[in-house]
Amino acid sequence: MSLISKSQASLLTLSSYHFSKYASKVRRYSEIKKKCYDIVVIGGGIVGSASARELILQHPGLKIALIEKEKRFAFHQSGNNSGVIHAGIYYKPGSLKAKLCVEGLNLSYKYLDEKQIKYSKCGKLIVATDRSEIGRLLDLYERGVKNGVKDLKLLDSKEIKELEPHCNGLQAIWSPHTGIVDWGVVTNSYVSDFEKCGGDSYLNFELNRFFESENAEYPVTITDSKDKTIHAKYVLTCCGLQSDTVAVLTGCPEEPKIIPFRGEYLYLVPEKSNLIKANIYPVPDPRFPFLGVHATPRIDGRVILGPNAILAFCKEGYKWTDLNVKELKEIINFSGFRKMALKYAGFGLKEMSRSLMTPLQVMQLQKYIQDITTKDVESGPAGVRAQAMGKDGTLIEDFVFDSKPGSGAIGSRVLHCRNAPSPGATSSLAIAKMIADKMKQEFKL
Repeated sequence: MSLISKSQASLLTLSSYHFSKYASKVRRYSEIKKKCYDIVVIGGGIVGSASARELILQHPGLKIALIEKEKRFAFHQSGNNSGVIHAGIYYKPGSLKAKLCVEGLNLSYKYLDEKQIKYSKCGKLIVATDRSEIGRLLDLYERGVKNGVKDLKLLDSKEIKELEPHCNGLQAIWSPHTGIVDWGVVTNSYVSDFEKCGGDSYLNFELNRFFESENAEYPVTITDSKDKTIHAKYVLTCCGLQSDTVAVLTGCPEEPKIIPFRGEYLYLVPEKSNLIKANIYPVPDPRFPFLGVHATPRIDGRVILGPNAILAFCKEGYKWTDLNVKELKEIINFSGFRKMALKYAGFGLKEMSRSLMTPLQVMQLQKYIQDITTKDVESGPAGVRAQAMGKDGTLIEDFVFDSKPGSGAIGSRVLHCRNAPSPGATSSLAIAKMIADKMKQEFKL
């Protein structure tokens, strides 16, 4: 065996050191490249997931990621709602909400059929139980017709009974194409589509910071609470309950402020589920900010009754005991909330009373379903609505997008969807097309 000299050994050691250092740099570069994306969508609710899906369908050559702070997609509003597929009756004719809802309903049914996702076109009755409501009911019917809602009918009391034998009313609107589905299942189907098209999804990524990186190709760096890092050329945020918090991280104003309102449901006991076959809704009262309690059959066979609308003590406050002192102080200190609370003080106290005393909630339902008693109900699920609010106390019902152009890479490359108003789930595929078009226009994709 031949021996090598000390000088040769030193040269080999030095070469090995340089090679190791080079290999380490290559690995680090490779790891960074793996988490560099053309677009990062933040928020794995139904609007974020639908938007990620639409973006990758429109731009298959781009590398796109979807990140979500929770352990599963549709963790909050998208997985905690009544499950209704809305027809588009309530919204102002010609408005974007009306257009997107009607378009979204058609897209949703087509998608559900293609993916063989279980749903039911059980229909919907909007019932006038008092003569004072009939004028508003007729106005609502005209609004629905102008919005292009298909096959709407006005029913008299006898026709109401033919459809829903246990429902009492003077007149009603019948919407046969209103349906029910599990929107959490739909959200996860959107994510599956996105991943099959080559998108990457990340759970348990709780965003805590944006900053401008030195990488000119991917100038936006996103970090989470565990110091994980993702680099992006462009970012879309669809963060629902956290949308104002996330927008502030990129220098956007606090407004519109998200005020969380919890909606609590009751379950109809299983042996009484035969009392309700279709969605049964009250005629909206324009004096109050929310719709009122209604009855909804769910796709799992249960019937839910509600919801009420009460202030949650934190953004993700699903129970009375859920409290975040910092978030609650921010809500109370917001001038818009104080003005709204003062204006609707009586309404708010009644809603809180109904939350604490089930018979009061049941009394609301007995106006049109007299056969329901307190013995027929039990505690049900709850959801939290992300209500966008202005400084003057108005509830913002329009779409709000925000960015900070001219303020460096972060401001000019991040688009925030700060409000995607109800019915966001029904409209999700139509909203996604609108957002993808806006991204293409804003960022020249």
